[in-house]
Amino acid sequence: MDVQKIIAELQFKAVRSSGAGGQNVNKVSSKVILTFDLNQSQALTEREKTLLESKLQSRLTAENILMLQCDEDRSQLKNKSIVIKRFLKIIEQGLIIPKIRKVTRIPKSAIRKRIKDKKNTSEIKKTRKTPEH
Repeated sequence: MDVQKIIAELQFKAVRSSGAGGQNVNKVSSKVILTFDLNQSQALTEREKTLLESKLQSRLTAENILMLQCDEDRSQLKNKSIVIKRFLKIIEQGLIIPKIRKVTRIPKSAIRKRIKDKKNTSEIKKTRKTPEH
């Protein structure tokens, strides 16, 4: 994965933020919307695309476009850097291939030890009972 190529493929759109902000909120477009077209990307291999498509399917649109937005800061530039960091983190997490779990058996010694401990606990509890006359 080449980070610079992926960042070059990103598309940004600045819109007005919602919520409180005084008189400035109606004039300044500080909210940043990032869009990334997974199908049209040249920075990712086909294998990476299919992996991301399966892992990020809840975040992707019907056309396999990832959309992220940020309006945390009043500065458009800061919002842009925040949304890029968020995007790269999502892509890195999506490209991680989990290790395949090796099926193991419980050792016979562990089974024997568990049964021995159960019998021992049973004997201890039997000795607590009042003796019968």
